[in-house]
Amino acid sequence: MGPLNGVRVLDASTILAGPLASQVLGDFGAEVIKIEHPIAGDGMRGHGPAKDGVPIWWKEIARNKRTIGLSLSTPDGADIFRALVAQSDVVVENFRPGTLERWGVGPDVLQELNPGLILVRITGFGQTGPYASRAGFGTLAEAMSGFAHLTGQADGPPTLPAFGLADSIAGIAASSAVSMALFARERNGGRGQVIDLNLLEPIMTAVGPGPTVYQQTGDVGMRHGNRSTNNAPRNAYRTSDDHWVAVSTSAQAIAERVMHLVGHPEVIDEPWFAAGSTRAAHADLLDEMVGSWIATRTREEVVEQFTEAGAAVAPVYDARDLVNDPHVRETEMLVEVDDADFGPLLQHNVMWRMSETPGGIRFTGRDLGQDTDDILAALGLHEDDVATLRARDIIR
Repeated sequence: MGPLNGVRVLDASTILAGPLASQVLGDFGAEVIKIEHPIAGDGMRGHGPAKDGVPIWWKEIARNKRTIGLSLSTPDGADIFRALVAQSDVVVENFRPGTLERWGVGPDVLQELNPGLILVRITGFGQTGPYASRAGFGTLAEAMSGFAHLTGQADGPPTLPAFGLADSIAGIAASSAVSMALFARERNGGRGQVIDLNLLEPIMTAVGPGPTVYQQTGDVGMRHGNRSTNNAPRNAYRTSDDHWVAVSTSAQAIAERVMHLVGHPEVIDEPWFAAGSTRAAHADLLDEMVGSWIATRTREEVVEQFTEAGAAVAPVYDARDLVNDPHVRETEMLVEVDDADFGPLLQHNVMWRMSETPGGIRFTGRDLGQDTDDILAALGLHEDDVATLRARDIIR
């Protein structure tokens, strides 16, 4: 029921952007074939927590993907890959620049074989430029993008995220790029293209217009903890039951409602209160007013009274809170799916709701090589040839 029903994707990528892009495509109907190293498997299998030796994250990142163990670096493995490419619409890969070319399956070869192919190449710094050959990981992009520089307390060190932020942003961006390329293919007579996507640019965009501000004013943003230079009060505040809540006052009307609620309507008449940037210059005063009010109430009381007042607040959640939140559950942001190892398994739902082609989770991440025989049989390989390739560790 997904909009990409009938589209075949070869996922030859690993941790994390490429697999997430392919997961999104699979969630919305694409047939995804996950290509893994026949001995080591995909690195995502060992990424994150496991239960009884079974990787938990793999069940989500590899959902809706059939899997084949295939060594692309061998001539026979490359032959099988080319045969799969001939019958596919999209290839997602994240090897270092030049790797596919060295194996004889570079873009020129693949697009001559399949002119309609969309090849997504995800790297740390792109296919060209002085950093192209460098090892590229999300942590490096989070550092170089300005994210780490702007994150953390003003008197503390730059702070990196505790999760794969740059990779995740790049993965979602890649799924969008594939959708654009598929649409373009429909309009240009079936011609595919190569998408050169690096980890740095998407998170640079997410961090905001810092380079533009610097070019125009010479100013460089600095860390402000949980505060903002654009508005105040804006912070995380501790409640009486030792929880935290986040307050935002991006809109002037919201800021006024907050100050009425916490018992300090008098500051609204101050000239500096009329704009977010000037309120931010008085963040110490506003934080004291808001924080002292919140500190005498429980998280539940704070959220209830802010909501009644039409002010903007949210509890600072951990995973347990998310699992138990009634809105998250009722709107099915998290759903249970059947899994052969875990039984009912809670996962993030598909990332957005589409009224006519909603997509869905057809199955969870599979065992290495679980679909190899079926995939190769569909290519016409004889059982004896498959057995020989398996004995030589070219497939699994």
